[in-house]
Amino acid sequence: MAIWNLGSINADFVYSVPHIPAPGETLSSTNREMFLGGKGTNMSVAASRGAARVHHIGAVGEDGRWAIQRLMEYGVDTRNIAVLDTETAQAMIMVDPQGENAIVLYPGANAVIPQVTLQAAIAEAETGDWLIIQNETNLQRTAAEMGKKLGLKVAYAAAPFDADRVQAVLPYLDFLILNEVEAKQLEQATGQTPNDLSVRDIIVTRGADGADWYGPSEMQHFPAIAVDPVDTTGAGDTFTGYVLAGLDRGMPMGQAIGQATKAAALMVTRHGTADVIPDLSEVQAFQL
Repeated sequence: MAIWNLGSINADFVYSVPHIPAPGETLSSTNREMFLGGKGTNMSVAASRGAARVHHIGAVGEDGRWAIQRLMEYGVDTRNIAVLDTETAQAMIMVDPQGENAIVLYPGANAVIPQVTLQAAIAEAETGDWLIIQNETNLQRTAAEMGKKLGLKVAYAAAPFDADRVQAVLPYLDFLILNEVEAKQLEQATGQTPNDLSVRDIIVTRGADGADWYGPSEMQHFPAIAVDPVDTTGAGDTFTGYVLAGLDRGMPMGQAIGQATKAAALMVTRHGTADVIPDLSEVQAFQL
């Protein structure tokens, strides 16, 4: 099987700061690095490193051809990434000494992925493949509708959170993943808790408190692994990509979540985004 990811592609500029700046405050950073990033990219790389066959659907500007090359080097199929007459998306990420972050996004090409690019990709997918979407691109509802019609399993990472966008795709979902803040926002918008939603599998991530899986018949909690974090950027995307890779390889949900928890724990001990996502051999060797 395979995973098809309608996902963002960003150039991530990461600034090390003494603390997250307050409104009106100017800070000098102690370091700056550039990484390949974007929620979609991170998920594609994580799923590929989790031993899944991954096809990325997206767009960059001419200034983003390096990102396509990097994704290829990480084993991701990039044939359905369009190169457009616009700028590649950018993220300005500030990270404090405790690993917490604040992020400003410029959507760029992520917001204008051509529908023909999506259609060409989905036409190659096979019944039972996974389709993952998230809120850093356009065409989410279109993709969800197409995927459902073609017998794909549709997964959705509800971030950055937008209540209208989430509600637009809920009828088509087999799998929903969101963090605890997003779960509360969705409940405020719909009046429904994860137990009430008609989605087969829902995961609510809770950072250092682990994750809750709301399955077809029960809710199960999975504790996090205690590590000393240096940068939490991309940890949730790594978790999502590894969960999907495990499911695509036939793992039961509990086993997939366990593997993803290890991957996310390793991820937060590293500075960076897609470029530093651990591979499966590292995850399997990780000792609790």
